[in-house]
Amino acid sequence: MAEPFRTFTSAVIPLQAENVDTDQIVPARYLKVTDKNGLRDALFRDWRYDEDGGLKEPLFVMDRVAMVDRKILLVGDNFGTGSSREHAPWALTAWGIRAILSTSFADIFRNNALKNGLLPIVVEAEKHRQLFELVATDPDAQLTVDLDAQVVHLPGDEDLPFDVDPFARMMLLEGTDEMGYLLGKVPAIERWEASHPARIDTLVGAG
Repeated sequence: MAEPFRTFTSAVIPLQAENVDTDQIVPARYLKVTDKNGLRDALFRDWRYDEDGGLKEPLFVMDRVAMVDRKILLVGDNFGTGSSREHAPWALTAWGIRAILSTSFADIFRNNALKNGLLPIVVEAEKHRQLFELVATDPDAQLTVDLDAQVVHLPGDEDLPFDVDPFARMMLLEGTDEMGYLLGKVPAIERWEASHPARIDTLVGAG
């Protein structure tokens, strides 16, 4: 079960690439991996490592020392396109990413992200451009992501509101998923069944 999503503040990792597909996020050869923590090194593997397993030069943006422990990823348009694979949000969260900002996300990636504790935030194009300019001017600028209020607090007291599916928001805040939500309803279901006897004897003919 995921931890409840809490308000957090972080500097930003800027990745301007557009149309980043799930095979670039996690190459297909890692899809047999079931240990989510082990997917950290698979994240953007072919962009980060050469054929001998060494880090490429110049370093991929996420491998730079200044990016350590940053939890917000700012990306180009149409992030997470391609085939459905939960390994993509698994790898991102294993790295430590908790929120991604883009002008658009592939539907399947967005749904997988929301179910795995990763918050995809859609911003309009002009604000998106301004965010990249902000990070270019001040690489250590701090943003605060407040899911409860559905807003990103920017430096200078500016707020960037965002939309998120209400049910997905509830599950993130409670640190649960669809199965956990249903299991939480079991006592109420049992009480209802106890007060509403079955109209049909389902045991007839069972002997």
